[in-house]
Amino acid sequence: MKIVLKFLLLLVVPVINSQAQRKPVFVMVHGAWGGNWSFKKTDSLLTRAGVHVYRPSLSGQGERVHLASKDIGLATHIKDVVNTILYEDLHNVVLMGHSYGGMVITGVADSIPDRIAKLIYLDAFAPNDGDNAFTTHGTAAPAQVSGQDFMIPVWVKAGQRPPKDVPQATKTFLEPVRWRNPAALKLPATYILTVDPGKTAAADSFYPSSKRARERGWKVVEMSADHNPQMSAPERLAILLLPEIK
Repeated sequence: MKIVLKFLLLLVVPVINSQAQRKPVFVMVHGAWGGNWSFKKTDSLLTRAGVHVYRPSLSGQGERVHLASKDIGLATHIKDVVNTILYEDLHNVVLMGHSYGGMVITGVADSIPDRIAKLIYLDAFAPNDGDNAFTTHGTAAPAQVSGQDFMIPVWVKAGQRPPKDVPQATKTFLEPVRWRNPAALKLPATYILTVDPGKTAAADSFYPSSKRARERGWKVVEMSADHNPQMSAPERLAILLLPEIK
């Protein structure tokens, strides 16, 4: 009897896994200086709604800050997410990048478009092929940046306790991204532009990327919120994301 049950289990498990993989899997990529901790609340809300969520932290960021190195580049961060998808054997992935995370998901899509169902850019960089984080918005990197190993924003202070933003390797902002794979260029995408209350969309620093998204024929949605809705308005963000995922 036990042998029969084991045999039946072997037959049923692949079917269950196959059915599960038909449902979209949601992978969230955080922005510069951050970590997956910033999307904890959004993850919880989406998980309760039945979404299968992954939120990897990029090398040198978040709980992986102990791995920080000046040699970490955009290619490293792209590989972080590619390997999450490959080693977790994820398919039909809805891949979202926030802010700098837009650079990362662009490279991921170019690398493994067959695993991606859709891209979501959350107030994020939407680069062309060969762009880096600076040239995406049509500006060159400040001269002093190239001589620094790490970029440290003014709000990152010594002595702060986790979870917290941390310095990020300058190389991640200077490396160009590849965006030329024909299969990747055909992927459906949604751009979410967050606009601070009281301001116009055109005045937002990520408006150029949203304009580029429109020119590509992507769906563009405006959300009244600051640049980090995952922390300031997680409930509204989750409500906005659900129809895009399912």
